[in-house]
Amino acid sequence: MRSTYLTAAAALLAALLTAALPRAALAQLKEAEPETEGVVFGEPAVGRFKVGAEITASRGAVKNIRAMVAVPLECAEQEVRIAEEEFSSEVDSVEYRMLNGDGARQMVINIPFLAAGATARAVVTYDVTTRPVLPPEDDQAAAYKIPEKPDRRLRRYLTASPYIESRHGTVRKLHREALAEADEDLSDWQRVELLYDKMLETIEYIEGDDKSALQTLRDGNADCHGRSAVFIALCRSAGVPARVVWVNNHCYAEFYLEDEAGEGRWFPAESAGSRAFGEMPLARVILQKGDSFTVPERRRDKLRYATDFMIGTPMPGSGQPKAKYIREQL
Repeated sequence: MRSTYLTAAAALLAALLTAALPRAALAQLKEAEPETEGVVFGEPAVGRFKVGAEITASRGAVKNIRAMVAVPLECAEQEVRIAEEEFSSEVDSVEYRMLNGDGARQMVINIPFLAAGATARAVVTYDVTTRPVLPPEDDQAAAYKIPEKPDRRLRRYLTASPYIESRHGTVRKLHREALAEADEDLSDWQRVELLYDKMLETIEYIEGDDKSALQTLRDGNADCHGRSAVFIALCRSAGVPARVVWVNNHCYAEFYLEDEAGEGRWFPAESAGSRAFGEMPLARVILQKGDSFTVPERRRDKLRYATDFMIGTPMPGSGQPKAKYIREQL
């Protein structure tokens, strides 16, 4: 549940970061999610991440180009600061916007006109500080509860979404099986952990293409995406808000519980490699959180990930420009 105030230290940090930001991001700084009290972080990993696009008018002149690229997400476990900007003269402006409230941050590149054969470049390099999430103590974990009255922000993480068929009978059946022999005195934390272990037991990890939760259950195997989808679907079937966390070249799940005071926390759960429930021992660059996005330029599409996208109007006799998207960990 979102806090109504920032600590003095956090406010001071935000002020310092704002003073250091280039003009393109000054008005778009997003404060970190305040669900940090009660969550223990490990030693931070600091690195640089480059994001952007090169647009080439390879098929003739184009006007009104608008390209969208997701950038690293400012969130509870991650701080993001612009280190460098590279904007060619054809770029009129670069804006930033949030999708789904706080789930993804997009860089929107505006190019009024691009002559035939010309290339416009808009690339931003970020300093990213990401902290691993440590597991809570047993007594703390035992106190967390499934939210009884989730607000509208949380309800989007309780319904079916692209690739996560949480209402399907196959998912509900597995949910019941996972909790069938659960003792009545188990905590909600332990019940969610049973769902996690059921996913690990049921779904073999293999490298491959992304699969939905239902297809993963039918196949009995999947990569990090399919395993995350199954665990999230099981959580939602049990009334536990859950979502995908997209990191560089990987994804995992995150579930939401509340403490005795009704304050909510998001906890990660690994979907590949070593078992990690309620913790994330590796600090990876976080790009997005969520699995059902709507983008203003694509209102008819339900996107599980806010993908790179471009629109433009070719001049008479021309065709659409060519886009090269840049996403690189330095």
